[in-house]
Amino acid sequence: MLFKPQPLLPKFSFLLLLTFLLLWMPSCQKDEFAELSETEDYDPDFLYKYYDHLCFTIKTTQGFFPPQAARAYGYIGLAQYEAVVHGIKNAQSLQNQLNGFSTYKLPVPESGKEYNWALASNAATAKIFKFMFEKRISANNARVLDSLEAQNQINLMGGVPSDVIDRSVAFGQKIAEVVFEYSKTDGGHEVYLDPFQLPFTLPTDDYCWAPTGAALQPLSPRWGSNRPFLSINVTQTQVVAHTPFSVTPGTPFFNEAMEVYGTVTNNTPEQIEIAKYWADDPFMTCTPAGHTFNILTQVMREERISLAKAAMSYARMCIAENDAFIACWKGKYDYFLIRPVTYIKRYIDPNFNTVIGTPPFPAYTSGHSCEIGAGSRILTDLFTDGSGNYLFTDYSQLQFGFKARNFSNFNDMAEECANSRLYGGIHFPMDNSKGLQVGKAIGDNVNKSILWPRFVR
Repeated sequence: MLFKPQPLLPKFSFLLLLTFLLLWMPSCQKDEFAELSETEDYDPDFLYKYYDHLCFTIKTTQGFFPPQAARAYGYIGLAQYEAVVHGIKNAQSLQNQLNGFSTYKLPVPESGKEYNWALASNAATAKIFKFMFEKRISANNARVLDSLEAQNQINLMGGVPSDVIDRSVAFGQKIAEVVFEYSKTDGGHEVYLDPFQLPFTLPTDDYCWAPTGAALQPLSPRWGSNRPFLSINVTQTQVVAHTPFSVTPGTPFFNEAMEVYGTVTNNTPEQIEIAKYWADDPFMTCTPAGHTFNILTQVMREERISLAKAAMSYARMCIAENDAFIACWKGKYDYFLIRPVTYIKRYIDPNFNTVIGTPPFPAYTSGHSCEIGAGSRILTDLFTDGSGNYLFTDYSQLQFGFKARNFSNFNDMAEECANSRLYGGIHFPMDNSKGLQVGKAIGDNVNKSILWPRFVR
């Protein structure tokens, strides 16, 4: 009988060894943060709750007009992204990508230590939220925020070792502290305490803005000199001068006013509904930026995305919205243009009335158009192939007593928002078209000039 070689290990043991090797080998190829769980592993529902409360807090906090609201969103979005970026594959911190941020030392994860990125995000978001409203937040809003942070932490810490909890929370809190220090030097720190930035001397030329309501001074006249997150969002997006001012019938400027007058005089019921739907008045809603963030949150909930993509999506929108209001406000106070209601009452019809209230700042360009232009480009890049085609129903205004509206394209949504200011009688057509142009350029800059992770579920 021939000799038959015997296996070195029993068959069952060999299979166990092979399984072990297959499981072990990939781990040897990971980077130095081998023990960190990925941000894709977490559900972002806890994060959405902060943005829901942010909307309410903006609505109910004195001094948070549209520019101040967009700024609060901006730094909250930055902190929550930095709190999780090290757990996202192929992602880079924004520290060396944003204007002036590189001089502030952000913490980095300890090599080989385990982190829970949801806990880090929870801690960072709660703390930066408090910082953004600290001198004006109501006792009730503060209690809700504290309760939300505590309940989120309880929900997220189940089964997590105590050292991981402590390390993750401390990491998130430190991120918020550094981001807050960065925010203090942008020119908008605590402007919510004096949103009209008095004293300010009004120019008196015929083409200039004049009070249109109770506010005798224009809002935040120095906001346009704030530091943007991306310098190019101001230096490369500013519009050319508006159509030359004229009170002569038949001239281009007079015709701009006549288009406002004719539109308001002949508004359809739907146009009136659109004007009111997109009005997003401060202290009655959470401002135009808040409306756009509510849409983003709704889409992300419906898409059932991971914490990684949610954090990145909020960061993009936060940067775009903050910079859109800075760029827009620079244009407003560079040109200081009269509002249609003032012009029409002076030169066309003294009995003219707008559909919605005219806000207290110059006309050119439209803040709504700038912010929705920027927001639409972010939404388009995140959720479409670049066409903007996306079928959704905006339920975000139900909380303010409006009916839901349906859209099939983010660009169409932006056009409707911009046109709403014409239907409302508060902006010239050029304010809206040029505002969209500025906003879209800003959104494109945010999408393309920052290194964002592209393969996040």
